[in-house]
Amino acid sequence: MKITILSKSAFVLLAALLFACGTENKEEKAVVEKEPVEVKETPAPVAEPVEEQVKEEVISDASKTMSGEDKIGNSDCLSCHMKERQVVGPAFLDIAAEYENNDANVAKLAAKVIQGGAGVWGEAAMPPHPSLSEEDAKDMVRYILGLS
Repeated sequence: MKITILSKSAFVLLAALLFACGTENKEEKAVVEKEPVEVKETPAPVAEPVEEQVKEEVISDASKTMSGEDKIGNSDCLSCHMKERQVVGPAFLDIAAEYENNDANVAKLAAKVIQGGAGVWGEAAMPPHPSLSEEDAKDMVRYILGLS
């Protein structure tokens, strides 16, 4: 019985609040008519198509000057990994301790960064990073494996 009284009271209170919020002071506002303004349409500028190769070269030139550590800082890696302790994924130092710093491991781990994966470090899955270039992924992995 207390529940029904309490729920009825809550309903009445809610209805009163909604009614109070919904009513506004409706004063008549003076409407001022303005003369229509003539708008001249200008043609939109036509952009010349940019070749994809030029765009990729610019991006890769910029990434060549960045270190693996900088590339990690500019990516989403730090949302799941930290240098010294496990967050969602393993710590970078744990990865460096597990894998020897050689070309085979760099290529293997770079492919895993790009394709994603799960099961090696527990239940959490690493999402794929298909927009990351192979060279950038290798630079990031080289930095991580160089921490040991």
